[in-house]
Amino acid sequence: MECLVKTTDLVRLTLLQSLLSDAQIPYQIFDQHISSLEAGIGVFPRRIMVSTGWLRPSRNLLADEGQLYDD
Repeated sequence: MECLVKTTDLVRLTLLQSLLSDAQIPYQIFDQHISSLEAGIGVFPRRIMVSTGWLRPSRNLLADEGQLYDD
């Protein structure tokens, strides 16, 4: 698995998930529940992970949409 994007913005995370799902690119969200261990403060970035074979197509997709950056 390769890290595609890291974000703390839950609205953006939803957008990224929608883009990947619509393109039928399989992904997983890592660190999704870590903030619940620290009183739900939400400062820990969630990582969108894709398999190595899907890394280039997923990067191209997010680059085309202007979403290939960490925040």
